[in-house]
Amino acid sequence: MDEQRFISDRARGVEASGIRRIFELGASLAHPIDLSIGQPDFDVPVPVRRAAIQAIDSGHNKYTVTQGLQPLREAIATGLKAELGWEPTVLVTCGVSGGLFLSVMATINPGDEVVFLDPYFVSYVQIVRMAGGTCVPVDAYPDFRLHPERLEAAITRRTRLLLLNSPNNPSGTTLSREELAAAARIAEKHDLLIVTDEIYRDLVYDGPCPSIVPLAPNRTILLRGFSKGHAMTGWRLGYAAGPRPIIEQMTKLQQFTFVCAPSMVQHAGLAALATDVSEHARDYARKRDLVYECLRATFDPVRPTGGFYIFPKTPRGFESASAFVERAIASNVLVIPGCVFSRKDTHFRVSYAATDETIRRGCEILCRLAAGC
Repeated sequence: MDEQRFISDRARGVEASGIRRIFELGASLAHPIDLSIGQPDFDVPVPVRRAAIQAIDSGHNKYTVTQGLQPLREAIATGLKAELGWEPTVLVTCGVSGGLFLSVMATINPGDEVVFLDPYFVSYVQIVRMAGGTCVPVDAYPDFRLHPERLEAAITRRTRLLLLNSPNNPSGTTLSREELAAAARIAEKHDLLIVTDEIYRDLVYDGPCPSIVPLAPNRTILLRGFSKGHAMTGWRLGYAAGPRPIIEQMTKLQQFTFVCAPSMVQHAGLAALATDVSEHARDYARKRDLVYECLRATFDPVRPTGGFYIFPKTPRGFESASAFVERAIASNVLVIPGCVFSRKDTHFRVSYAATDETIRRGCEILCRLAAGC
């Protein structure tokens, strides 16, 4: 049988994750210096773990309603009203990735255009392709900021959605209120829906992390989750909030795909909402300073303000970031080439979700490679 004959064009159009390829390669190396994966190096907070265990022991192991447990949705809504003065409809999702998938599938028709800044998180391109949409990356180099004139120039009559990510993966850039205000004005002018991916909002280091929600409350879908700030990456818990008609369509799609977020994890989500993770934010601020100081003299990178990534430029003497990453991997250091996150192959991503020793050792080797040693 020719198995290839049964593979859909949709599946063929989706590329395998370049991050996962590096992750799998790391598993085959003996004691790699891993600065590649975007996963916290601390464990789930104790109160959250205990809440999950108690939920399992109490028999909360069955389906929940598709939109999520009512107490969890109410707690999320209460927090959003207090923080943003906003009263949206809330849907509990299987992580922010689940929310991204549902929001795009619920709003994008074949041929519709989705605009986002370049560099971008890897899933954006692939999810838009699954929906039959067209990706329109907007160049944010070299400072990784939102340049309103570039964004406006990318808008056409087919543009339907503006996708924002702040703090950004892979650059670690946090958008300012002025940048968000410009984006909101453009979205209003061209009647665009906004999806704002704020998964790293708990890990911000140099002041507050503004959201676009107060600037465009009636046209924004907010996506947040617990994977990064609470280290719940494998638990798959997030939420979407926004206008009722769109959230209702996303809920309908969730019925026939994810069904619901894991029930015991939803119970633990209530504990997570009440758990202070600012200690981890302070620790990553220190790690940010460490990796920046280690790389600054050699690579002159843009200093990140959130998340746990830095995105240095490929040193001279290498034709591309991919070529530099190949040398790094040959030296037992795992980092990600920028082409995974961008139309360009000029930068590479370093994750500082690692021990201080790992960060120092990895940066020392990267600097030696850049110097040609």
